[in-house]
Amino acid sequence: MKVGFIGVGAMGGPMSRNIVAKSNHEVTVFDLDAKAIEACIKAGAKRGASVADIASSSEVVMMSLPTPKHVEAVVAGPGGIAEHAKAGTTVIDLSTNAPSVIKRLGELLAAKGVTLIEAPVTGGVIKATDGTLTIICGGDEAAVDRQRPLLSSIGALVVHTGPHGSASVAKLINNMLALCNSAVAAEGMMMAKMAGADLGKIVEVISNGSGNSSAFRGVTTRAMQGKFEPSFALDLAYKDLGLAVDLATEHGVPGMVAPQVLNLMRLARGMGFGQDDSTSVIKVYENALGKQARL
Repeated sequence: MKVGFIGVGAMGGPMSRNIVAKSNHEVTVFDLDAKAIEACIKAGAKRGASVADIASSSEVVMMSLPTPKHVEAVVAGPGGIAEHAKAGTTVIDLSTNAPSVIKRLGELLAAKGVTLIEAPVTGGVIKATDGTLTIICGGDEAAVDRQRPLLSSIGALVVHTGPHGSASVAKLINNMLALCNSAVAAEGMMMAKMAGADLGKIVEVISNGSGNSSAFRGVTTRAMQGKFEPSFALDLAYKDLGLAVDLATEHGVPGMVAPQVLNLMRLARGMGFGQDDSTSVIKVYENALGKQARL
């Protein structure tokens, strides 16, 4: 099968390379970053000339793009997928998107005989690299089932959540929980630092107590070690949490926690940490209080 992959950066790059390595599909990639394309070419992918080239020559088009605006431009814009994909093509959007955008693009593509599967992923760069992502799928269930063999080359678990929009809701809530948990973990560790506690002992207690979580472990193994190379960049985390807050507003859900974490992230971005890991929010506390919470 001919698979096109648009957006081969931090997440799309390893996903596309896993398809090359773990399947017999012919994979053609396109990205605005020439270096990102080269990394995929070295792994065995082919070079696509443009979005239009990928769309017109692929049976399945996969996308991993930074924001809903990027997805809309690639799908619905001039020279985009809707304009150039043949009827019968399947489009798989692996990006984190807004439910309303997915529903609109699904209708646009369906009118042209093209099937859209929304398939945001969770697991970050580490699981994208080792091919063990969780893939959350919205859209026609039969269409999802047909693509499970392909999706299995990039993920360990594929969950069909319902119609278009449902997968985006699941992804945004998942990320909201993780990012809010991470923020309060950073706050807690700063409290321990200012109280003069042994941070190693505090971490040992929490790691074996009810406060333990994946987000807490991320803070202790990354931020508290001074490792801020992005696994999940703060700029992207800020975008995702903003989408979650917008979703809550759309449905009238009072925002008591997530909007405050969004403000914390906004402060961190204003301090220049946007390209660092999302756990860099701890630096807001550190800069304000003049001490570092490090193990």
